[in-house]
Amino acid sequence: MRYRATGTGTWVWDAAKLLVLTLAAITAGLAVWQLTQVLLLLFGSVLIAVLLRGVAAPLRRFLPIGEGWSVILAALLIAAALIAFLTLIGAQFLTQARALLDTLPDLIAATENRFGLNGLGRWLEDLQVRLFSDGGIVINVASFSTNIFSLGAQLVVVVSAAIYLAINPRLYLEGFLLLVPQERQEKWRDTLETVGNALRLWLLGQLAAMALIGTVTSLGLWLLGIPSALALGVFAGLFEFVPYVGPVLSAIPAIIVGLGQGVDTALWVLLFYVVIQQAEGILITPLIQQRSVDLPPVITIFAIIAFGALFGALGVVLATPLAVVCLVLVKKLWVREVLQEDVAVPGDEEDEAAKRKEAAS
Repeated sequence: MRYRATGTGTWVWDAAKLLVLTLAAITAGLAVWQLTQVLLLLFGSVLIAVLLRGVAAPLRRFLPIGEGWSVILAALLIAAALIAFLTLIGAQFLTQARALLDTLPDLIAATENRFGLNGLGRWLEDLQVRLFSDGGIVINVASFSTNIFSLGAQLVVVVSAAIYLAINPRLYLEGFLLLVPQERQEKWRDTLETVGNALRLWLLGQLAAMALIGTVTSLGLWLLGIPSALALGVFAGLFEFVPYVGPVLSAIPAIIVGLGQGVDTALWVLLFYVVIQQAEGILITPLIQQRSVDLPPVITIFAIIAFGALFGALGVVLATPLAVVCLVLVKKLWVREVLQEDVAVPGDEEDEAAKRKEAAS
């Protein structure tokens, strides 16, 4: 006798399927939340892979080598550049950084005595505890590392994964597309390639800005007679990776060092940093964004706050590139496809070609 489902039986079956799907979605969401730090490290690998492929592309144009060998050569060139940098100024930087850290407590005490700020040192200590404690908004080292060995191991894993991703990105792209319905695979392939292009443009522009800001800051502080100018300049360049927040944080130790030489010197240092930031906003950033990604300031600031509150230090560092990814996905999949609006998408080859043509004219 053949079973024939009744209306009640069909309703129960649909409810059971909905319950299973809901439980599966909740389980997947909890798993993703628990693996947040791993996923952020994976995104870090993607960023490094994008950088490697960005360096490898011109190498293939000038050298008769394949894609894999060009990536390996790019990795070797970047490693050689870092080693050369550390060899040339590494010892001087470490000496200045150590001297800066040794003198900061005395400078803070002198600032307290000069201006009657008796709680400044205690406030900075409390701030350090809050920032470095578990759940801190700006820096949360304990959430993804417990010691230097763990950091080193994570760095090795991230860089190794980045090299494999850069050598054969198609393998992982096509593997991901297997999870997408066949009729949507081409759309997602185009979207992910656009995301990769946008990240490459943003990363190259950001690295150029970091190098320029670090160099100008070191020279300017040296001309002002500030001790540890090289160390402070390197800090400024590194902190430039986090827009808006990073430059403010990098200015604090320079101003404190300036206070150790007098209020006038500290004011000159403050004015110097303000001029740098204004020049960056008026000249440097627009010039770089002509060939890079123009990310609205409000989106950048709230991305830093949101990802920092959710994921700690790693969220702050990766907030801007994550915002670039979100911006591309929203414009590509929602504004263009669903709303049918013709908007420029960062990383889209046609839009970038039009931007280059407009800049050239």
